[in-house]
Amino acid sequence: MKPHPYLRAYMAGVAVPSVFLLFVFCAFCVVRFGYNPAFPFERIIVFPLALVPAIWGVWNMVYLALRGHHGPRYTLGLHGAVAPLLLVPAALLIMRAIDFPPAIPVPPFAAVVVPLLMIIYYLVWKYFVGFLNEVLGIA
Repeated sequence: MKPHPYLRAYMAGVAVPSVFLLFVFCAFCVVRFGYNPAFPFERIIVFPLALVPAIWGVWNMVYLALRGHHGPRYTLGLHGAVAPLLLVPAALLIMRAIDFPPAIPVPPFAAVVVPLLMIIYYLVWKYFVGFLNEVLGIA
């Protein structure tokens, strides 16, 4: 399984959020069809379901490319922890583009959520994506 290391890196990156988003989608279905909320709940779920797995796959490919060019040596967990710094602004831009105003003010929300996401992403990338990278022979 030596050829196509970037394809394997993409698959390893996509696998983790795809499995997690199955549970998110199940919870979405329960809320949407069980409780029928008054606001357009579908707009919230579009960004994670459509883009996050692909972004994770590409982000893992970027890690592999940087590591292959003898760039700066840093851990996979640290590389993953940087992803929320890109995902949160992208999500906010998409929310603005589809005219879905945030329920709470963005600066206090971002000041709390982004550091928590960075910690969670660090752990998930270090243990789960790192494990899949090892299994696929690209670690």
